[in-house]
Amino acid sequence: MHKRRFIPLVLLRTALTYAICAIALLALLSVHLHVFPSAKLPSVSDSYKLPAQHEISYNRLTNELSWTQEFSPPQLSKAPPPLTKLDGSRGILDFNKLWKPPRSRDFVPCDEPSPLYSSPSESRGYLLVNTNGGLNQMRAGICDMVAVARIINATLVIPELDKRSFWQDSSNFSDVFDEDHFISALANDVKVIKKLPKDLTTATRAVKHFKSWSGIDYYQDEIAHMWEEYQVIRTAKSDSRLANNNLPVDIQKLRCRACYKALRFAPRIEAMGKLLVERMRSYGPYIALHLRYEKDMLAFSGCTHGLSPAEADELTTIRENTAYWKVKDIDPIEQRNKGYCPLTPKEVGMFLTALGYPSNTPIYIAAGDIYGGDSKMSELRSRFPILMSKEKLASMHELEPFMGHASQMAALDYIVSVESDVFIPSYSGNMARAVEGHRRYLGHRKTISPDRKALVRLFDKVERGSLKEGKSLSDQIVEIHKRRQGSPRKRKGPISGTKGMDRFRSEEAFYVNPLPDCLCQKEMPHVKGSYISK
Repeated sequence: MHKRRFIPLVLLRTALTYAICAIALLALLSVHLHVFPSAKLPSVSDSYKLPAQHEISYNRLTNELSWTQEFSPPQLSKAPPPLTKLDGSRGILDFNKLWKPPRSRDFVPCDEPSPLYSSPSESRGYLLVNTNGGLNQMRAGICDMVAVARIINATLVIPELDKRSFWQDSSNFSDVFDEDHFISALANDVKVIKKLPKDLTTATRAVKHFKSWSGIDYYQDEIAHMWEEYQVIRTAKSDSRLANNNLPVDIQKLRCRACYKALRFAPRIEAMGKLLVERMRSYGPYIALHLRYEKDMLAFSGCTHGLSPAEADELTTIRENTAYWKVKDIDPIEQRNKGYCPLTPKEVGMFLTALGYPSNTPIYIAAGDIYGGDSKMSELRSRFPILMSKEKLASMHELEPFMGHASQMAALDYIVSVESDVFIPSYSGNMARAVEGHRRYLGHRKTISPDRKALVRLFDKVERGSLKEGKSLSDQIVEIHKRRQGSPRKRKGPISGTKGMDRFRSEEAFYVNPLPDCLCQKEMPHVKGSYISK
């Protein structure tokens, strides 16, 4: 009788135990399904599935990547961390402000020739060009030589790239640029051929160093008259041979067409560049940082801030042993105080932090080997750990075709920099200026140009302890750079008071800012016509 009394209790306890187990099992299954909705492992293509690419306007890039294998390098096997917006409505506004490009004021490219422009006149001879300098110095020089060939009625032979500069790059024109496209794109402007005709290979040729920053009169008079004695003219330098201002509008427009339309990179470079852009964009909006903290730049400029005595001595030796660098005795402190030195990686980190970029901002390092390597990059990396480069975004197998060719590697950096959401150069060298000009041409994309002279004064105060990092430093840096973000403006003329050659040398380079010659403002609705030149 006593046992019968406990039977219902036992049954109830058993039922409760089964129910608890069932609930626990269902809960566990629910969690599993929520976290792992599919047994499918993420593929490489899933990892790099990009958002709508409304910001990528490099539409010339080929979609075919058959020349290389597309596989994820080890460092990109995991999906990148998302960019987190700052908390609160004010945080969202600040986040958008960091990435928002300046107002373009409806400026668009208008580099088509005028109605008076005609097909090239009958060629009077052949122009041979030996370019000089790095990639962007050569690019600017080639575009100038296209204009010069038009002015003097010359047939332009595909230029020879510089193989003797600091980088010792053996690349030919067709290794870096799309040769056939270059020829066809300029067909209505200048006749371009790949090689000098065989019957002229041994002909006497005039070797001429064209004067720097020369106007149209110099070429029409002094150079064009050389056709009376020679069929072939060769120039050993191509950079800065043409004035920045006061040239016929059609010549200026031709320079723009040559630079931004005809001088396209070789197909495999453009394809690899597109791949790097896509992989960088998988991290979200990104900054391209042209960190000009390489051995050649520091040796040339004489900048030694933050370096050891041994490193400073090494750079001095390089400068003294480089014959074509004419300035040998440089005061590094004076250079830095005048703003003539590239920002150090540490200073760049302070700069970006002061501007308000959060620590998880993706940054593409467009540069060669940083002098001092990881030890010099550590303070920038501690602030911004997502530091990427072509070597990190692509595998060794993918980069192998470009290795050992400085111009081709620089071209990859150029593409990723032009397509970035924000471009920041640590120094205003040829690469920085060329990218800035291209971004202006493509719609005034955000380009923040550091005021190095002002920044040095602030950073020195921080180093001395008279100013702390925080709101005060940030407010000052933000204020200084409000008008240094790539908004439309006319190209700067010569510095007041300069004379002679220094007057032309002080002008802002044409390739830094193609406004007003190659950019026009869209008409207002009540104005007739296509564009209004500004």
